[in-house]
Amino acid sequence: MAFYIYIVASKKNGTLYVGMTDDLVKRVWQHRNELNEGFTKRYGLKILVWFEVHESRESAFTRERQIKKWNRGWKLELFEKQNSSWRDLLKKSVCSQSAGFPAYAGMSGCGQLATKKGLKPSRRCLQLGRAGVTRRAEACS
Repeated sequence: MAFYIYIVASKKNGTLYVGMTDDLVKRVWQHRNELNEGFTKRYGLKILVWFEVHESRESAFTRERQIKKWNRGWKLELFEKQNSSWRDLLKKSVCSQSAGFPAYAGMSGCGQLATKKGLKPSRRCLQLGRAGVTRRAEACS
């Protein structure tokens, strides 16, 4: 099982939030739909600007705590090397469902995972791999 550390932002040069999850697509979807009260909802944090994959919950938790202690400049340096334009790494249209819940983009293919969840797979899905976000969206079968 993979665990993710991620940074979401309100806009370019806006507010940042560092979090941890074992389901990145679902968690970002929750942020975008403001399902949880608190910091991310209050400041409109919906843009996934960076993430990192860990093999254990413990290493992910340690890394999250480390990054949360960093000053803003260090956090910016962490992701702006690879994402200087603050583009959304998980586009809103990618793996969205008309039923109101995202198809899971996963290691074994979003079509299979969406079917397991009882959902119809979206036409285009983003695949999350160990190396990060694949730059292209692939059609789901």
